[in-house]
Amino acid sequence: MADLNSLADLGTVAPTAQPAAPVYVQKLDKQGRAYATGKRKDAIARVWVKPGSGKILVNDKEFAAYFARPVLQMILKQPIVAAAREGQFDIIATVVGGGLSGQAGAVRHGISKALTYYEPGLRGVLKKGGFLTRDSRTVERKKYGKAKARRSFQFSKR
Repeated sequence: MADLNSLADLGTVAPTAQPAAPVYVQKLDKQGRAYATGKRKDAIARVWVKPGSGKILVNDKEFAAYFARPVLQMILKQPIVAAAREGQFDIIATVVGGGLSGQAGAVRHGISKALTYYEPGLRGVLKKGGFLTRDSRTVERKKYGKAKARRSFQFSKR
C-alpha cells in the first residue's frame, strides 16, 4: 500500500483489484455420476445423478410409490423443474432418518446439489430458487420442568 500523507494523495493511488468469482467445475465419479448429500430435519439423503430417461428411484422404489402424497412428489421434483431438466437425468437416492416430509426435503436438497456438480451452469437458477440452502430448522429440545419444549404442565389453583 502506498503512503498517504493527505487526502490529495488519495486520487493517485490505484484501486485494488477485486477477487475473481469462484469457478465451479464438474465433479463426477468413475461411472459418470454426480453424487451429493442432502439433509433436512433428521433425514439424510445420498443422491446420485446421471444422464438418462428421467427415472427417479428412492430406496429402490419408484419415487411416486415411496412418496405417496402429491405434495411430497412436487417437493422432490422442484429442482428438476426449475432447472428445466425433466426427463434428462436418472436419479437414485437412499434416504434414512426422520419422517416422510423431512426425507422429501433431504432428497430435494441432494438432487439440487448433485445437479450443480453435474452441470455447474445450473447453480445460479437453483441458488435463486433456494434449493441449495440447507433448511436448518429442527425440533426444539425438551426442557426440564416443562411437558414439551415450551408447553407447561396444566396449572391447578386447588
